[in-house]
Amino acid sequence: MDNSLSIENDNPYILSKSTIKDPPKTLGGTFKYLGPGFILSAGIVGSGELIATTTLGAKAGFVTFWVILVSCFVKVALQLEFGKHAISSGESTMASLNKLPGPKVGKVNWSICTWLFLMLFKVLQVGGIVGGVALTINLAFDQISVAYWTWIVAFSVSLLIFRGYYQFVEKFSLIMIGLFTIFTFISLAYLQYTPYALSWVNIVEGLQFKLPPETVVFAIAAFGITGVGGDEIMYYNYWCLEKGYAAYTGPREENEEWVRRAKGWIKVMYIDALLAMIVYTLVTAAFYLLGAAVLHAQSEIPQGYAMVETLSKMYTETLGSNAKSVYLLGAFIVLYSTLFVGLAAWTRVFADVFGQLGLINFYDPVTRKRTIAILAWVFPVIWSLLFLFIKLPVLMVLIGGVSTSIILLVVVFAAFHFRYWRLHEKLRPNKFYDTAFWLSAIVIILIGVYGILKIIG
Repeated sequence: MDNSLSIENDNPYILSKSTIKDPPKTLGGTFKYLGPGFILSAGIVGSGELIATTTLGAKAGFVTFWVILVSCFVKVALQLEFGKHAISSGESTMASLNKLPGPKVGKVNWSICTWLFLMLFKVLQVGGIVGGVALTINLAFDQISVAYWTWIVAFSVSLLIFRGYYQFVEKFSLIMIGLFTIFTFISLAYLQYTPYALSWVNIVEGLQFKLPPETVVFAIAAFGITGVGGDEIMYYNYWCLEKGYAAYTGPREENEEWVRRAKGWIKVMYIDALLAMIVYTLVTAAFYLLGAAVLHAQSEIPQGYAMVETLSKMYTETLGSNAKSVYLLGAFIVLYSTLFVGLAAWTRVFADVFGQLGLINFYDPVTRKRTIAILAWVFPVIWSLLFLFIKLPVLMVLIGGVSTSIILLVVVFAAFHFRYWRLHEKLRPNKFYDTAFWLSAIVIILIGVYGILKIIG
């Protein structure tokens, strides 16, 4: 999957006729251009799956399994709309949001201001992930304190990302996905040979759309984080652009050739997003079932510094006491992949925001590269300080999850604007797509409003 523009050699944020390329006509050719969705998958399967999903399973048992499945399925239509807009317009996420209707505060649209406010809470989530990685390593190598491991983790991820060009991010993400997918499904398979074995009764119980009152906050947080979240949908544009989908399509023109190329690359993006959805849905479901089967039965709720130790019981109970080291390796891979992709995305989206504020020229590749490099060192320091001060990784992740649910409301508004006001008339989708799009929007709005009311109430 190395058929992409590279940020070091090209400028995928400025469209030119010189980069136009016909879309692949075969499935094999299409596979060579996949990648953006799998970067998202590597980021999704971490804080959401290992922490929020298993915590919900531990708290509620099998009864809220449906929340996880709905969360994974319902948001992909919005992701497709953002990707489609990126390909047809060539605009970065923040450039697109800055063109939404509504008031501006200075140079930026209200939607960007709202996003910036909610990111104050999202920063806690990533701090919790840094802490989760540090706690995991500390259990294996306790000669070094959690605090020192926190700074080592922060330094390592900065080192990987500050020169993290697209191709490296994509390849590293694919490796992580392969490792944690194998790890999780082996554990789920071994569960069937223990007293915690799953049955169809458990699955049916989880598909009855029940939501016990004591699980509401956990469910809302899990809904926000699991599957593709509001922030991941926003990040998807950068990966689509840096993969080259928009550059290959070329600047928008009112002719059939441009329409043909746009449809072709949008089709590639659809396949990329849908295959990634299958991967993260299966892994998410597996994590939830492990938490519901083992932790709920033992009344073990992950919390504080004991989070990793508690979560490890999902694996020691299924694979035996010797499996703890295997779990620690798997937990490290899952959490570190989220941290890695998260930092890659944060550096780009904040550089984009600084561009919209007029602080930098985001479209100049040298300036953008320098800004990304600086932010790659700044953000891990902030995340680490928050974790070392608060020391409650599960709570930090759940707060971020609730914030993500609210960000989804901004995403819904933007997606509707893209679909009905900015989409080229010859790229309009069929009725099935629109039905799925509306259903996604309605479910997200209802859950988002419900979550806000619960928080206020």
